[in-house]
Amino acid sequence: MPDKLTPEQRSRNMAAIRSTDTRPEMVVRRMVHSMGFRYRLHVRGLPGTPDLVFRARKKVIFVHGCFWHMHSCPRGQLKPTTNSAFWSEKRMRNVRRDRANNRRLRAAGWKVLIVWECAIKKEEKTEQHILRFLSESTSAD
Repeated sequence: MPDKLTPEQRSRNMAAIRSTDTRPEMVVRRMVHSMGFRYRLHVRGLPGTPDLVFRARKKVIFVHGCFWHMHSCPRGQLKPTTNSAFWSEKRMRNVRRDRANNRRLRAAGWKVLIVWECAIKKEEKTEQHILRFLSESTSAD
């Protein structure tokens, strides 16, 4: 399999990448639903359009792809070899936008949890983490 893709192949690949209903997001949604929690999806009125929104609890969950949001794991640290300056800047904009959206949400009284794509592989640990997040009281705020 060739290392390099043609511009047309790369364009097709990039166009196929979804921003919602991704595999990791679907795993988290099934997990949360099986725990008995109900949520709204992609509420546009909130900063960053969180993936899962729990209005009554005033909590949101974002499911981030490691590459696109530059996680500290190996996949998040990959550096594209083609058009690297463009992709590096795009990914940095994602990170800056994520930070700004999280600040805005927290300032508005929302609790934020980020579930990383790589963490989903450890399903039991991720499930416990989400359960702890959703179960903790918000009255102390």
